[in-house]
Amino acid sequence: MPEYTLFCPSLDTTPRVARDFVASVLRSQQLGDLVDDAALCTSELVTNACVHAKGVDAVLRLAVGEPLAAVRVTVYDGDVQPPVLREGRHGESGRGMWLVDALTEGRWGTEPDAAHCVGPPPGGKGVWFELGAPGPSGLGREGIEG
Repeated sequence: MPEYTLFCPSLDTTPRVARDFVASVLRSQQLGDLVDDAALCTSELVTNACVHAKGVDAVLRLAVGEPLAAVRVTVYDGDVQPPVLREGRHGESGRGMWLVDALTEGRWGTEPDAAHCVGPPPGGKGVWFELGAPGPSGLGREGIEG
């Protein structure tokens, strides 16, 4: 199962770079039907990492399951606080995880992180989502661990 990693510095341009990275990988793996949702969800997770883990760089890991059309994206950052799922009708911000939840049909979560976070402070978390083949035959928690 191919896995790709992207270093994500805490910059304003990083969500766009991460979105383009995921889209390019999925297209190269003939998973074009997942590109739009995966790019949007990736942008939301990386934006959260840049905004909430202030000044701490993040790492994005993308795993592609074969032969199933399934992907898992995990973004590791130095903030130990989990993301908050809010309803999608509140102002200009705060709707990111609501979008991720809707697009992935609830297939997202968090995991503790120690090894993947770069820079101080140690620890933090990984926030992941999955798209494509659901359940045990896809890339469930048993299939890919951060």
